[in-house]
Amino acid sequence: MKYIYYILQWTWGILQNIIGLVIFLLNINRPHYIYNGAVVTRWKRPDSLGMGMFIFHRSNDKYVLSHEYGHTIQSIILGPLFLFVIGIPSIIWAGCFGDYRKRNNIDYYSVFQEKWATELGKKYTKI
Repeated sequence: MKYIYYILQWTWGILQNIIGLVIFLLNINRPHYIYNGAVVTRWKRPDSLGMGMFIFHRSNDKYVLSHEYGHTIQSIILGPLFLFVIGIPSIIWAGCFGDYRKRNNIDYYSVFQEKWATELGKKYTKI
């Protein structure tokens, strides 16, 4: 099953994996480990990112790691559509709507792409 994950990520999900690989290489001196087939990099940024089979995060929070792993599953499901359906909207939601979420008491994980990533992460990581 693990090999199918890699094959799908590097064929169907090639676009986000190339982006993830570039970010990985830019953070090559940071600690890394493998988590359910994904490459996890501990970076210094306060936010987290799941891009193809690459996960970048700072915290030790297993919930956040599971959520980001959910994005790797979305990458396999959506393939080249991932960036347009999940990636770009997620980055906009995270980067541009923080004040809006705070003012209106809206949970970050309430929008569909984040809620779906959380559900997938829980399903596949058993967290």
